[in-house]
Amino acid sequence: MGGRDSISWDELKEMIASLAEQGRETDRRMQETDRLIRELRESGRETSRLIRELRESGRETDRRMQETDRRLRRLEAQIGRLGNRLGDFVEGFVEPAVVKLFCARGLPVHQVLRRLEAVDDDGQLLSEIDLLVIDSDTAVAVECKSHAGVADVREHLARLADFKRHFPRYADLKLQGALAAMHWSREAQRYAYRQGLWVLAQSGEAVEVKNDAAFQPRVW
Repeated sequence: MGGRDSISWDELKEMIASLAEQGRETDRRMQETDRLIRELRESGRETSRLIRELRESGRETDRRMQETDRRLRRLEAQIGRLGNRLGDFVEGFVEPAVVKLFCARGLPVHQVLRRLEAVDDDGQLLSEIDLLVIDSDTAVAVECKSHAGVADVREHLARLADFKRHFPRYADLKLQGALAAMHWSREAQRYAYRQGLWVLAQSGEAVEVKNDAAFQPRVW
């Protein structure tokens, strides 16, 4: 017998079922493809959002760095002005006044030395005195500050305790201490007085001694 030109009803149903299954598989794959495309688009939008946020964060970081630089420059300028003010205070107020002030308190000053420094064999700074006021047998080591607090008083007391070791040239003199400041805290001023230090304060265009007549200076 020759080949069949016709198919049975069962075979036709099988072919139709197979084609339907292929169609469903195609639809499933197309749906999966659409889902992947949507996810890629969403991922792209998320990536773009992240890039925008990173750019914005970078701009904010730059802004903050610029603001920090600006504040640092302002602080440096303020420190520079403060240093100039302190130098002007020492040169224009304290140094010219100490001779008159201490002479009035019974110390006939005949020499004022400015900025004494003691260094070790390696050139490292050991101690520094802003002003040293000297009469025949007494010296007053004057520390100058823009703002004087209790910590500054304690620091100067420690400096006075080591003075003769660091400056042996003046070891034979009776040493007194003074702290001069443009601004004093009330606690620091009382503490300095109780510790036997001369208290010098700016008053308008002059410097005055805050110690009363009953004050007895400490001698090192």
